[in-house]
Amino acid sequence: MHSEIRHYRTGDREVVLDLTGDCADVVAGRGDGLLQLFVPHATAGIAVLETGAGSDDDLLAALRELLPADDRWRHRHGSPGHGRSHVLPALVAPYATVPVLDAQLALGTWQSICLVDLNVDNPDRQVRFSFLPG
Repeated sequence: MHSEIRHYRTGDREVVLDLTGDCADVVAGRGDGLLQLFVPHATAGIAVLETGAGSDDDLLAALRELLPADDRWRHRHGSPGHGRSHVLPALVAPYATVPVLDAQLALGTWQSICLVDLNVDNPDRQVRFSFLPG
């Protein structure tokens, strides 16, 4: 199995960061198998969705409605509403598995693989990319 960690800076705002190009780089020349992505953080997730046509902004808007940045959360350190970031991985899992065929991601036409991060207190993120040949 090939495995590597890549680092991302998400900044001080909520973000849906497209990782599809990095995923394609990881699987290039590797044949058939599975690509597993994992975020080793308690406050971020991985989503497969359409980007660029508003769906990424719609996801953030939906998460704001489901997980408001206010003082309702028992987990209270950090910025107001920080506790919601700790609930996020229950809704947007911290992992995803994507089939790889002939060294190409087997995604649908409009699908992208994205890091979802609501945590404005931690701008530095890691994503582990692991390729299991098949």
